[in-house]
Amino acid sequence: MEAVGAVAAIAAALIVGAISPGPSFIMVVRTAVALSRSDGLAAAIGMGIGSVVFAVLALFGLQILLDQVAWLYLTLKIVGGLYLIYLGVGLWRGVARELTVTTSGAEGPSQGCNGFARSVAAGLLTQLSNPKTALTFGSIFAALLPHEVPLWVAFAIPAIAFAIDAGWYVIVAVAFSSATPRAAYLRAKRWIDRAAGSIMAALGLRLIADGPRPV
Repeated sequence: MEAVGAVAAIAAALIVGAISPGPSFIMVVRTAVALSRSDGLAAAIGMGIGSVVFAVLALFGLQILLDQVAWLYLTLKIVGGLYLIYLGVGLWRGVARELTVTTSGAEGPSQGCNGFARSVAAGLLTQLSNPKTALTFGSIFAALLPHEVPLWVAFAIPAIAFAIDAGWYVIVAVAFSSATPRAAYLRAKRWIDRAAGSIMAALGLRLIADGPRPV
């Protein structure tokens, strides 16, 4: 029963973390609106895969590792911050590019499997780019996991993490790829892309500048 209670508590904490706005939310929303619903769903799958990576690492003591090896946390912050800045700059550079969106939300012809895979990879990289997410997973697991982790818990936790993150971002992708949000985006594309790019870049800069050690 102790393990069941721990898994339920971890799931509740992960739900709160998943629905908190951040770079992942911005990325999925813009992908779903600017490209297509399928691209948004692909990005959601990438987010879920990233959560599985963090969950597995946290099960193996990620919190302890980041606490003990300060340079590793600093390296992760710098790399993650630079990636977010790269995304922000990319959004700014693409503000003038016109999009032709069909009624299904696809940009021009179907992008096929390659486009789907790119969106999965983009979602995964965005999820992995924030070491604070890794620290959150590590802290939650360190605080809530029982001292002896049953085998079923070790398998259940990554699956639950995937279901929570991917499930939340699937909802986000479906909601924002509908006709009304898509039409609003097309009308204000330049300003929305600039705002999203500025937020991404600002989050990246803050991540790099926000102290060398985990808090």
